[in-house]
Amino acid sequence: MKVFISVDIEGCAGITHWDEAKKGHADYQEFREIMTREAVAAIEGAQAAGATEILMKDAHSSGRNLILSKLPGSVRIVRAWAGHPLCMVQELDKSFDAVMMVGYHSRAGAETNSLAHTLSLDAAEIRLNGVKASEFLIHALASSMLDVPTVMVSGDQGLMEEIEATNVHITRCAVKEGRGQSTLSMTPDAACKAIYESAEHALRSDFKQCLLQVPEKIVMEIAYNDPVLATRHQHYPGASHIGNRTIRFETDNYLDILRMLNYVT
Repeated sequence: MKVFISVDIEGCAGITHWDEAKKGHADYQEFREIMTREAVAAIEGAQAAGATEILMKDAHSSGRNLILSKLPGSVRIVRAWAGHPLCMVQELDKSFDAVMMVGYHSRAGAETNSLAHTLSLDAAEIRLNGVKASEFLIHALASSMLDVPTVMVSGDQGLMEEIEATNVHITRCAVKEGRGQSTLSMTPDAACKAIYESAEHALRSDFKQCLLQVPEKIVMEIAYNDPVLATRHQHYPGASHIGNRTIRFETDNYLDILRMLNYVT
């Protein structure tokens, strides 16, 4: 069984403030280690369920966060960014059986994580066919486009509620809750245990039910915090400015959405 694991940091246990997510800040090292521990827990849970090949994407900020010396020798890792449309699942292809997401977080505009955003802090909101989109939704649709189901996601409780409403078959592992600018969180030890068990459970289930239906027609709207960005990005081919700091783009190919997001977020 071939498994792809995408790892972010804003949904990891305990992380609460942007300083803790920024490379070079004094607080970062502690949460870089927590991110790595949660990644290892997912790897070990996947292997317990029979995964024989694992590729991991370091999907936070620089893409250079996971502590490589703490990862098992049996996995490979994608670091930094190639500008590929698959973004946080770069190098995923149809040969994989399943995708797991670790440390993911609530969408831009949500009040359920003090670090909530979608791809960029420039975007106040991204909507796909009217649905407010998280990084989970964008990339779970990308994996489903390749006929690879996203089977397990760990992160904050707000995201888990979104996932439950999207596809109840996807295994959900909430390690914390957002309360304004604060968090109510598991300890790292407890979170790693929960992630291990969730990963193992997900891969022992009938996870083909986790595939999302990719719409035949997709309308994407991006509302920016800065109106200047809407004015600029309306010139992306096929995009239009619809007011209120928002651009609109319509296509019948989801890959076009992923390509566009690379340039306008």
